Amino acid sequence: MATVSHTPKMHDEDKGKDPMGQAKEMGAQGVEKVKEAAASVTDMAGNAVSTAGKKADDLAATAGGDLRKWGESLSQNAPHEGMLGQASQAVAGTLQESGRYLEHAKFSGMADDVTMVIKRNPVPAVLIGFSLGFILGRAIRS
Repeated sequence: MATVSHTPKMHDEDKGKDPMGQAKEMGAQGVEKVKEAAASVTDMAGNAVSTAGKKADDLAATAGGDLRKWGESLSQNAPHEGMLGQASQAVAGTLQESGRYLEHAKFSGMADDVTMVIKRNPVPAVLIGFSLGFILGRAIRS
């Protein structure tokens, strides 16, 4: 009956090395493999985010077009005279402008615009952020 050895076979180039050196080399190889895997995961996540961002922009453009058309329809069908006419035309104009903005700026452009507003007005932005946080906290706690 043949005896099976369970000890790993050493390659010729590994026979002269000490076990500590071999362990360090294996550890370095393991670290390199982990780095490669992390880079691959990062690339995949970046692609997923990019795809999601593009889809969000497409949805914003579609919603903007629908909003603009709704404003145009309201403008044509609502009264044009008197106080009710002025109010309806103002709402229609706002819907049309908002729709155009969404169509062209999309979510990525909106994020850039919000960033610029915050940079130009940091104190009000912080106060608004605290206020929203306070209101949301109160609403969740209730």
